Amino acid sequence: MKEKHFQHKEWNSTSNSTSVYSYTSLAFMIESFSIPERSLKNQTLEPGMDNVGSIMDIVERFNNFDSLDDKMNRMKRKLIELESKEYDISEELKYAESLLLKKRKRSVENWLRNVESIKSQVQQIEQKVEERKWHTNLLLRNSVDTLITEVRELIEQSNFAEGLTLEAYENNREVALLTRKLVGQKFQQNKNMIWEWLMNDSISIIGIYGMGGVGKTTLVTHIYNQLCNHSGIFAFWFTVSQDGSIHKLQNDIAKTVNLDLSNENDERKRAAKLADALTRRNNCVLVLDDVWNHFLFENVGIPVGVGCKVILTSRSLEVCRRMDCQEKIKVEPLSHEESWELFMDKLGYGTELSCQIKGIAKSLVKECAGLPLGIISMAGCMREVDDICEWRNALVKLKECKGGHDDMKSEVFHVLRYSYDKLKDYPEIQQCFLYCSLYPEDYKIRRDQLIEFFIDERLIEMNDRQAELNRGHTILNKLENVCLLEGGTNYIGQKYVKLHDMVRDMAIQIAETSSPFMVEARVGLKDLPEEEKWKEDLVRVSLMRNNILNIPPTASPRCPRLLTFLLRGNCNITSIPDCLFAHMNRLNVLDLSHTNIETLPDSISGLRSLTCLLLRDCTRLKYVPSLVKLEALRRLDFYNTAITELPHGMEMLFMSSIYLQQKSRVQEILGLRKLETFKGQLHDINTLNAYVRSWDDGGPNNYLLLVGLGRLKSNFLYGKAVCLHQCNISKSIGGEDLLELPKDVMSLYIQQCHDVTSLCDVSSLKKTTKLRNCLIEGSNGMKRLICSSSCRLKLLRTLESIYLTDLMNLEVLIGTDGDAPLVIRKGTYFSCLKEFSIFGCPKVKSLFMPALLLNLQNLEKLQVHNCEEMVEIIADTSEEDKDWEATNMIIISSLHKLKDLRLGNLPNLKSFYNTRIKMSSDSLRHFTVVNCPKLKRIPLLDAASSSPPCLQKVRVQKNWWESLAWDHPNTKNVLQPFCEFFKEKKGNCS
Repeated sequence: MKEKHFQHKEWNSTSNSTSVYSYTSLAFMIESFSIPERSLKNQTLEPGMDNVGSIMDIVERFNNFDSLDDKMNRMKRKLIELESKEYDISEELKYAESLLLKKRKRSVENWLRNVESIKSQVQQIEQKVEERKWHTNLLLRNSVDTLITEVRELIEQSNFAEGLTLEAYENNREVALLTRKLVGQKFQQNKNMIWEWLMNDSISIIGIYGMGGVGKTTLVTHIYNQLCNHSGIFAFWFTVSQDGSIHKLQNDIAKTVNLDLSNENDERKRAAKLADALTRRNNCVLVLDDVWNHFLFENVGIPVGVGCKVILTSRSLEVCRRMDCQEKIKVEPLSHEESWELFMDKLGYGTELSCQIKGIAKSLVKECAGLPLGIISMAGCMREVDDICEWRNALVKLKECKGGHDDMKSEVFHVLRYSYDKLKDYPEIQQCFLYCSLYPEDYKIRRDQLIEFFIDERLIEMNDRQAELNRGHTILNKLENVCLLEGGTNYIGQKYVKLHDMVRDMAIQIAETSSPFMVEARVGLKDLPEEEKWKEDLVRVSLMRNNILNIPPTASPRCPRLLTFLLRGNCNITSIPDCLFAHMNRLNVLDLSHTNIETLPDSISGLRSLTCLLLRDCTRLKYVPSLVKLEALRRLDFYNTAITELPHGMEMLFMSSIYLQQKSRVQEILGLRKLETFKGQLHDINTLNAYVRSWDDGGPNNYLLLVGLGRLKSNFLYGKAVCLHQCNISKSIGGEDLLELPKDVMSLYIQQCHDVTSLCDVSSLKKTTKLRNCLIEGSNGMKRLICSSSCRLKLLRTLESIYLTDLMNLEVLIGTDGDAPLVIRKGTYFSCLKEFSIFGCPKVKSLFMPALLLNLQNLEKLQVHNCEEMVEIIADTSEEDKDWEATNMIIISSLHKLKDLRLGNLPNLKSFYNTRIKMSSDSLRHFTVVNCPKLKRIPLLDAASSSPPCLQKVRVQKNWWESLAWDHPNTKNVLQPFCEFFKEKKGNCS
């Protein structure tokens, strides 16, 4: 039809020389310009000028025509420019959003979507161009023109003069964690302390440690939630746990900070990328909860100190130390009051207990010993229980069953046992831990005695005793550091360890199943345990501190594997049948101390494996059978017994340690061979001198030598010690000293030696080079501790502890002869002194002169009690203090290591030091004042705005505290949270 129509409309021109186009040719040309067919169907072309104009329009369009390929190339160039803009914007957004500080604007999101849409359209056009036909060129050309225009517009829009992002603090902030409320003043103090450390730019790593279930995670959760609400700080929480690895921790951190490490396996490169991502945040805190093993932060990729801080929790102090924690805080169990508050809170709001049930409930809480996990678990078990029989049953099970209440055991013991299982590679340490469970509940076990047991039981075996002692202390330190043991120091400075009640129950449970123990210590026994409890596989038995009245004459437990039998503290036992030890041939340790036995059974002589026999404080004991067959015996303690002669056969033994109280003569002592430790009472001072002079090749490694009528004071003295009671020690006869002290003596106790006016009178002290501790008691002739004008004692530079008590005529610490001037130079006196205690010295008015403070740079503990005339601790300037002006400027930095200050019963004390002296209290931890009514200021604590950074406790009387005057009005409020007020006495209650 089309071809036929064209032929019918054929056009010829004869009036000019213009080329004649056939209609068919024109139609073809029009088709090539993509003119729609429908526009020509109803159009007729007649010869004439109008038709010539139409043709000219077409020709003009043809002349202005660009090829489709040229347009495609132009569009591709513009698209490359657009894609470059898109890449730059995407990278900038990625960086901003990785910091969690920004979020992209909606207009930017729309622009990016439009770019993606254009890129998709271009791909479609490219495909059509490749598949094009001759008649579609004009249509494609128009589409390309449109896309070029849109691409050009998107490029212009890419400038975003007002930026790509908005602030996004709130949207990207971590979500606060659910937790229970903090109970107790100590928890709040710990929280405040940790927050202060976090706000301190110089502190980057904080360690929180404590036993399992004590509340470490609860405490740090409160800190974390507070950080989450703090503008400008980004907090991240990661639980590390036992099976954690560096690779896993890296993945956890990367996920939190939107960093993809999936394609990177090299640990160092992963760490570098993490460090870069965290550094860019510039103000973040990472909480690492439940860290069991130490690692290097740089190996993980945590840039500590570069805008990044870390708080970690662990059961191990050692982990905190090895991870370089600048500040460490131990979470302690709750007090009785706080435990009860937590129990009632978890028991249920509004719960009211009857008086009878309340008493049982308090006993249940007491058994939990302040462990929050145990208290919460027990409260959950007893919630909505109103039957008193069920409460009584729970208490009986908790007391009698070492595993505790069934429902509580699985949860609490599971947590506690992690710390024990972690020591699986150290079976020696595990065994030493289990050994501690032999002692009664809440018993403070002296470290030195416990280590001796470890040695006796061959839990520690090394080449020499000193190495064994060192190893013992290392083991106990390890157990303390992982919070399986609690360490402490008693009032006379002696170190001890103890087991938390629930940890002890766990230890007994483990011991009873692994290496069978029978532990019935301080449980009120009046008879030996029933026969069925004496199993043949028993290894250790502890019946310490019971009320056993007598042992049946036929009692003969069949325990062939028994190594340890502890009967000490059963003071009602008066005799032991000979058959008791008949079936205990492998016994290593037998402790019968603090019993009322008069004789030891002859069967003792057959215990050939016995390494340790302890009879301390068996005050009625007079007879011990022959020890000649006890070839393994290494330690023997006869202290405070009625024995007057050494048992037969002792001279044949190679003893390592012996404790005697009877007045031993030189010949008896020298008969004991290879003694490593000797502690005993000597006949007189001549015996002491002769014994010391016999040490040509060196004496015992450890000794405690008592001369006189006093009792051994081993609680204060340790290592190498000499105790002198009612002796004349300051005079010489014929040029020979009355007293010959060992040159390596470390501790000296002088009691009621009235001929001494000062330490300078004891000439043999000039030869001592290692004296560390000096205790002087009841020596009424002493007027001054040392005489500055004549004293040349080396001990003044080595003493670490001085303890003065009941010196009725003591007036000053350092005095002079006659009118000689008192001159104190730096480093001459007490430069190593760490502890100074003075009790009951009524004539001392001032303790230290200002110039002496220069030498007290290492003083950590100061105790002053019952000194009625004491007016000031540090004296004001006086005529005698010639060096005061020269030292005035240096006094500012004195006592900077003082940690513990205790003042008590000082009725005339008016000041600690005068206002011209400035002292730092940065290291002070404990401050106690009681019955010092005239003391109205405590400048050591009177700071302007903050408490001493290490302060833990202020123990005072409330009325006195309220009466104090302060230079800075805010100080009292700052210190109030640390205050613990003494209870007011009511009748006999305290």
